Formats: sequence, C-alpha cells, structure tokens
Amino acid sequence: METQFSLPVAVGIVVAIIAAGTVGLITAPIGMTTETILMMVLPSMAVFAAIVFVIGVMHGQHRAANA
Repeated sequence: METQFSLPVAVGIVVAIIAAGTVGLITAPIGMTTETILMMVLPSMAVFAAIVFVIGVMHGQHRAANA
C-alpha cells in the first residue's frame, strides 16, 4: 500500500513537528528563556525544515522520474 501526500498535508506535518519541538523546549526545565527559544531556535528550526523539505521533494521527484 502506497501513501500519497499532498503538499498541504506534508507542510502540515512539518509545521506540527516544529510546533511540538518548540513547545517541548519551552516547557523543558532548561536554561533558555522563552524569548531565546522563539527568537533564535524556532526560526532556525523553520529554516532547516524548509531546506530539508525542498531537498526531500527534489529527491522524490528524481526517484519518481527514474523508477
């Protein structure tokens, strides 16, 4: 059985993962303030996720074209 993801579903999954990581960092008893997490960690997580998402889509297109 093959799973088909549409772009909105895939982006929603990525956003949910970033949100879960951000909430986990905010609620964890670590030395970072909420402002630090929201101003430094969240944007870097979002940029990294966007880069990896684009690379993953490109790799999927390459595999689909050469299958």
